Amino acid sequence: MTTEPVPASRAPAARLKHRIPVRVRHYWKLLATCVAAVAALVVLAGNTRISPIVTSPAAAKHDEVVTDVEGTVDLFDSSVAHTVTLTYGQADYQRMFDEYMETGEKEYVRVDATIDGTLIRDVGIRLKGNSTLSGVTHNGRTRSLFEGRGGGPGGGRPNRPEGEFPEGGFPGMPEGGMPGMGADGQNPPTTGGDGQGLPGGMMGGGPGGFGAASLDSSRPEELPWLMSFDEFSDGRRYQGHSEVAVRVSGMGGGSTVLNEAVSLAVMDAAGQPAQGYAYAAFQVNGRPVKARLLVEHPDENFADSLGNGVLYKSLATSQFTYKGEDPTDYEDDFKQINNKGSYDLKPVIDLVKWANEASDAEFDAHLADYVDVDSFAQYTALQNLLLNFDDMSGPGKNYYLWYDIDSKKFKVISWDHNLTFSGSATAGPHDSTSMGGAGGFPGGGDFQPPEGMQLPEGFTPPAGAGPGGGGFGGLGGNKLKERFLASEAFKKAYEDAYRDLHRKIYADKAAEKVLDTISATLNTVSGIDAAGAKADIDKLRTLLQQRAASLAKDKVITG
Repeated sequence: MTTEPVPASRAPAARLKHRIPVRVRHYWKLLATCVAAVAALVVLAGNTRISPIVTSPAAAKHDEVVTDVEGTVDLFDSSVAHTVTLTYGQADYQRMFDEYMETGEKEYVRVDATIDGTLIRDVGIRLKGNSTLSGVTHNGRTRSLFEGRGGGPGGGRPNRPEGEFPEGGFPGMPEGGMPGMGADGQNPPTTGGDGQGLPGGMMGGGPGGFGAASLDSSRPEELPWLMSFDEFSDGRRYQGHSEVAVRVSGMGGGSTVLNEAVSLAVMDAAGQPAQGYAYAAFQVNGRPVKARLLVEHPDENFADSLGNGVLYKSLATSQFTYKGEDPTDYEDDFKQINNKGSYDLKPVIDLVKWANEASDAEFDAHLADYVDVDSFAQYTALQNLLLNFDDMSGPGKNYYLWYDIDSKKFKVISWDHNLTFSGSATAGPHDSTSMGGAGGFPGGGDFQPPEGMQLPEGFTPPAGAGPGGGGFGGLGGNKLKERFLASEAFKKAYEDAYRDLHRKIYADKAAEKVLDTISATLNTVSGIDAAGAKADIDKLRTLLQQRAASLAKDKVITG
């Protein structure tokens, strides 16, 4: 029996055909259509930017908590003298500091932390702050605040740390740089405390940066730290907290940062959102014990305490200007804290765009559609009452935005109070108390720097730093706050809030009572400088009394 041979021309095609799966052969037209559609999209929209818009409420509110260390004492029980001990490998510490000095990157060091007797292994700590770290020294070398604006170590431009200073410096920086900067208008002299450059550590000059104490890597017990409990252990918390800030001495609060502690206590007493705080005996690798202020870092736990919403942190580089609808264009402006995956920056972008583009009439008529007006009146009044030199309109852009999911409105949350009670005690309700903003310098135009901030001899404010100029050459300012305070439509809301908070803080002497309570606890903390603490207490008490006396005669208070 013979078989008819397959023609040579047909044999390869037939074999190839039968090697293709039957299902593919049945649906080849559909597959071809899909391929053609993808090719068309690539050709037509290949260069189009796709912006993520995430609004599904189905995603988790925040990272899953795997372990929550209970501890023995409530960490933010301010009536208790706490203890914190850190131990780490010296080589790891040196490597971290070398990296920071070279690039400005703040990397974490793995440490074992003992908090009020509870040992927690593999906690992460990193340097915290912007201008605070401007004069920190390491192995005899000082890192300048403005290093990176023009040529860093070894030439070229070092990488900018997240949340610090934008390429080319701040918009509006006066020609030739800040007073005391180098002749090239770039990096200031890095000498400190000897009368050269910026005396006493004014921004970028001597050790300690913006009025802070002299900082050196050889004294880690004095440095500003951010402690992270989940950096090396996913999902771990300590009493619900993922992060805790260890505040630095100096700035506006002397060696004890007493002004920040009093501010937080006063805010809480007045019913305003405030972070927890406590004093602790702080020791690192067996070195001398130092009394330090611990402050709750606004994390997911803090966001949950505010209600049903999304918390956004303003970064030091934030300009509160509209940059388009792409959330990735705002990575130097805001950082989302919670509800990631459920929401993104869209609500913030809408607010920024509207606040910058609305006419005066539209701003007055529709601010309440975007912002909780009563809450914002309380926030702005509070900053004045506390003489906050660096609030949302200061150079540090120190604030959080809370977006209430139910009301679709924002509230501004106060943060970073180490420059409160700075400037003139006689500043009135409608005088500016922050470095930037519509009112210019604190006290309504007569610039009075915070305690410890010394200005170069003969210094005069640069152009643009007066009223409406936004602080030092545009370092400060916030369009939302400026327009709110400038509008007659919201004057009554502001003054009503001012009178109410004044009664709670000064008329009822709550601030002085808080000072007494905190002082009593502070004096029991190991490592306290008793003489320095007494000086800080006496000085703050005097300022509180002067401020109370001055405001009692103001027409906004008397009516």
